[in-house]
Amino acid sequence: MQDWSIGIFEGRSPLDLRPATGVANPVLTRADIHDLDAAFVADPFALRVGDRSHMFFEIYDRATGRGRIGHADSADHRSWTYHGVVLAEDFHLSYPFVFTHAGQIYLVPETRRTGQVRLYVADPFPTGWRLATVLLHRPLADPTLIRHEDRWWMYACGPHNHDHLHLFHADTLFGPWTEHPASPLVSGDPGRARPAGRPVLWNHQLVRYAQDCRGGYGRNVRAFTVTHLTSHDHQETQTPTDPFNHAPPQPWNQGGMHHIDPIHHNGRWLACVDGWSTE
Repeated sequence: MQDWSIGIFEGRSPLDLRPATGVANPVLTRADIHDLDAAFVADPFALRVGDRSHMFFEIYDRATGRGRIGHADSADHRSWTYHGVVLAEDFHLSYPFVFTHAGQIYLVPETRRTGQVRLYVADPFPTGWRLATVLLHRPLADPTLIRHEDRWWMYACGPHNHDHLHLFHADTLFGPWTEHPASPLVSGDPGRARPAGRPVLWNHQLVRYAQDCRGGYGRNVRAFTVTHLTSHDHQETQTPTDPFNHAPPQPWNQGGMHHIDPIHHNGRWLACVDGWSTE
């Protein structure tokens, strides 16, 4: 099993990131998990609320063989304190996509083994989460939402082989969700299908991140600029370099990286990332 940990990268652009200065990466490892026997931590997503950042991430529980959702917080988005598991079900959870909308804080974790895409709402934030609704009855990996040009969009990977990318859209967060006529956007290509984190707006264009699973799971992250997105069309181009292209591997991430969640904070882009070690 790959030993995943979480680190913090930074840069002037969400397309060119490297280890943050003054940060002792990794900032969270399985050794920080005090309330269960963790095999690894991965898939970090963060949200700035007031004067603190809150990170949600997968913890793989050795005892059950299932993922749980853990929580850590930070004043500066650089050093983090783990507080505990905040969401556990009788099925596997991972990829806790957290976001705000209309004054509420929501979470869409990966729950593909239920055959559903499930929306949770904070009650209360950050430690309590209750099921708000089921968005889709499909076994999809890493559902990734974004509100863009007055519509909701959801990228998600087919359940097998990391090589099919589906796209759905809706007028409202609660749906109904409709599959895009161009979906699947990617078929049979593990190098750009599976989502790798939160899409961002950069230079007035939408950037989506994809896992590069060519040669195996969890190898690298690629970025694609979405040049055209409507309810009838989707077009994108690969960015000239990968987001981690100028970041030589360190011992904690020498096996690979597969996730990125960037925010613009104090004039810089700070990103929660993960990586795995071969040791």
